Amino acid sequence: MTISKIKELNEYQKAAVQNESRACLVNANVGSGKTTVLIEKILHLHNKKNIRLQDMVVLTFTNKAADEIRERLKGETAESSEPVGSDELWGFGTFHSVALRLLKEKLSVEELGYTKDFFVIEPDEELEIAESLISENKLKIKYKNRLKKRLEEEMSGSSQGRRKTGPQDDLSELAGLLREEKRRQDKMTFQDLLANACALLRKERRKPAWIIVDEVQDCDEWQLEMIDCLMGEKTCLFAVGDPNQVIYSWRGSAFQVFYTLKTKYQADELSLPVNYRSGGIILEAARRFLQSSQELTGVREAGEKIAVRNHYDPFQEADYLSDKIAELNSRGIPYSDIAVFYRLQSQSGILEDMMARKGIPYEVSLKKTIKDIPVLNWLVKLLRFSLNPRDVQAGVCVLCDRDYGAGITVKEADRYIRAGLEEAADQGLDGPVLAGTGEERKLSGKAGILLKAMLGFRNRWKEYSKAGPEDFADRVMEYFDLDTYLRPSFASFAADRESVRELLKITGDYICEEGAEELAGMGEFLNSSALYGINILKKEIHSETDSVKLMTLHASKGLEFSYVFIIGVNYGLIPLRTKSFEEEEEERRLFFVGMTRAKDHLEISWYTSPGQPNVMPGPGRYLNMIPAHLKEGGGIGPGQAAASGEVRLQELKREILKNREKKEEPNIKEESSKEESSSTKRVSHKKYGPGTVEKEDDTMITVLFDDYGRKEFMKMFSELESI
Repeated sequence: MTISKIKELNEYQKAAVQNESRACLVNANVGSGKTTVLIEKILHLHNKKNIRLQDMVVLTFTNKAADEIRERLKGETAESSEPVGSDELWGFGTFHSVALRLLKEKLSVEELGYTKDFFVIEPDEELEIAESLISENKLKIKYKNRLKKRLEEEMSGSSQGRRKTGPQDDLSELAGLLREEKRRQDKMTFQDLLANACALLRKERRKPAWIIVDEVQDCDEWQLEMIDCLMGEKTCLFAVGDPNQVIYSWRGSAFQVFYTLKTKYQADELSLPVNYRSGGIILEAARRFLQSSQELTGVREAGEKIAVRNHYDPFQEADYLSDKIAELNSRGIPYSDIAVFYRLQSQSGILEDMMARKGIPYEVSLKKTIKDIPVLNWLVKLLRFSLNPRDVQAGVCVLCDRDYGAGITVKEADRYIRAGLEEAADQGLDGPVLAGTGEERKLSGKAGILLKAMLGFRNRWKEYSKAGPEDFADRVMEYFDLDTYLRPSFASFAADRESVRELLKITGDYICEEGAEELAGMGEFLNSSALYGINILKKEIHSETDSVKLMTLHASKGLEFSYVFIIGVNYGLIPLRTKSFEEEEEERRLFFVGMTRAKDHLEISWYTSPGQPNVMPGPGRYLNMIPAHLKEGGGIGPGQAAASGEVRLQELKREILKNREKKEEPNIKEESSKEESSSTKRVSHKKYGPGTVEKEDDTMITVLFDDYGRKEFMKMFSELESI
């Protein structure tokens, strides 16, 4: 019997776990124990209702969330005769990973024209295939800069049944050709995984007993469709989410998910209103950003007020934050309890440089995956074509690549690959291929050798797959003679070689761990890397590492820290400039998510001089939405940063941004004398407010404004008034 902790739950959590209805939606506020309730529900069904784990499908939105649920369930079911992961029928994982496994293992994907060895590709590769089809078939396509979005709509069928009022071109014909070409090359996109799984699930008579969904508010139309396709007459649904945390609508998240599911399945709707994470003051401030009238209560004491800081610009702020974090650590606060959130990934650079300069350990949540590294993107295509010669597009990309391939034209590569495949078909793919064919001889040496190696790789697979990770990497590199293709004379050679070898080691480790000595094992790895990415640069955060966490507000979702700093709350950053009411509402929800990551201490800052285009100086309006009695002011003011710290600020800029042109250090005595001579003269401007005159002559006047930094005017048109 597995162990349940239901006695430790509050009344709202117990009501959700013990709910007996066929469909139940749980509106879970931030910090209310959502994951605990989800796991307790699974245990309750397993222990009390005798539902086998194999008869449940648990759907999440991140692999990390799926792994967390698995690990926690494994601990609870350690002595069970049916541990998690034993012969899963439906599966625990993301929507896409569950769809992938069903298509590979359970559903008759052959009915759709695919084989069980199909590969998963990213949307960018689908676009490459589409562009190739446009060229081959001389199709007329308008607005090619919007082709990706238009194709998604056309392929999903969202445009069906509507009278065409948009551009009249060959888009429908392209969509049909693209579907056929993907079948021919045995490839599916992420959207295809869900669409094809849904098409086959509709025909399945056997359905899961229970569907359990985490973060249901993030479902898009295809994910809602997959839920519906999994539902049978006796299937039950339990879904948990928070409408106030819808922050991914740009990915296609459907609006009003709770209303849609509640109406469709006549679901009970329960709530988890009690927040166990944040102090009372943080929660009271966060309530100002809720977009519904739902209750949000906490059990913790009020705690400290929210600190609001004004920094002259991001450089001065990075200097301040580094010193502040070092001081917190000296008081015994672990670095891992501290996080800095920002709106755009580009904001992390200054923080990284300053913390590295001051010896503060940090980690950046930046998922730079295989497709972001050119040499690895090329290597993956090489392996894919080697395993699946029908993937002509990948083979063409390998041979045409000017940096790592042969640099030949698309037409040449396509012609020779097709000729090679015909020769290979005559000889049999398991035998030697391209043994000196005429087409191979027409290729320049590097291209011919590479093509022959790719088409012959399947013959070496079993031998290589039995080696350990290190040996596997060495053998594959030697077989393809990769050192030759990684440009030994280039400065990037060492880094490229290290990245390639690291990826091959990860591949070999996966194959050895899974015991996958067949070609399918390699395919599974490549599909997994396409679905989840492999953070080859290891730029992702690890909660157990004692380091400061730097991340975007989006990346902060689901995490919590004792000390949280949210930087850049200026209009144009937080919130970003938006084009619609819906986008503005999402910006508010995103700020709400960031605030509620803080357990004990929250500090919010803004810039006098943001230094970024389209970002307004001065505090953003979100700061005005927080009541004054919840805020603690102080900190570094703009006058101090701009006047007394200007010289030091310029020095920091020169050190941090080495690629900037060096600036001459200002004369300290000269600047001081100017400030002293004019510091007694205060003026006011109807737009910029009060300020101090720095410099003045017969025609020009320079003013350092308290909230907007330094401005220069012609005296005749300055509109300045003495105060």
